[in-house]
Amino acid sequence: MSLAPRVVLVHRRTEYEELLARHGTHGQAAFFLSSRGRSIDEVVRRHERTRQALREVAAAVPLTWRSSRVERADLDRFLFAPEDVVVVVGQDGLVANTAKYLRGQPVVGIDTDPGRNPGVLVRHRCADAAALLRAATAAGGRAEELTMVEAVADDTQRLLALNEIYLGSPGHQTARYRLGSDGEKGPGEAQASSGVLVGTGTGATGWLRSLWLERGSPAGLPAPCDRRLLWFVREAWPSPTTGTTKVAGELGKGQGLQLTVESDRMVVFGDGMESDALELTWGQSVRLGIAGTSLHLVT
Repeated sequence: MSLAPRVVLVHRRTEYEELLARHGTHGQAAFFLSSRGRSIDEVVRRHERTRQALREVAAAVPLTWRSSRVERADLDRFLFAPEDVVVVVGQDGLVANTAKYLRGQPVVGIDTDPGRNPGVLVRHRCADAAALLRAATAAGGRAEELTMVEAVADDTQRLLALNEIYLGSPGHQTARYRLGSDGEKGPGEAQASSGVLVGTGTGATGWLRSLWLERGSPAGLPAPCDRRLLWFVREAWPSPTTGTTKVAGELGKGQGLQLTVESDRMVVFGDGMESDALELTWGQSVRLGIAGTSLHLVT
């Protein structure tokens, strides 16, 4: 007998919970905000909306199904199963934070604060949760396959991201490396910069778009389901030993960008999750390209 599906509710601490963790009590948090001309009332209202959304989505889970709950900070320690249906309750960014830990499980995005979130990835309301859960497990259910980017290091470390992967110094120091493409002869161009960003079509509404606009890039931004990536080097500068001829480009299916580290420490992280980064050192190399897996977003 096969197992009943398991619904995994993914959420994150609200701003109100973060204030309580830092200041101890509601009164102290309210005093802190009031001393800066802010009221805690709106923060509490957003907190209540999130809690109510979690209650409504939990109530929509069929009685014969299993359910679990994980907070964003614990995602890197949570084991998702192949039969899971993942319901992200919160903001768009929380879907991206969750994507790297999944391997094809359907994802439902529930917007807890419509009008405040763009709703690019959290497209649904709590009232739709029951129907979406049925659709997620039904054959032929509607879904989009969102392209992801991956970084694979020469020591087999691997990182996935839905929006973008950043490679650079862990601080504000200069990143030094060599950059080239798959199959290129030679060690690649030596560069000194503020890092390299490789992004997907889903990331084309965020950091990637910012760099694309700043450069006036002629390459069109990819759509979320396009099997295409764009990459940019941030603030590369020329010197007697470093070049700037390779500062932007596009990667299609089967193509890769190769980077070899020439400093003591570089970090590679995706979708802003710096706490879950790969660390590389002198002589290590990493390849970036389209990931073999994608995010299965229920629509």
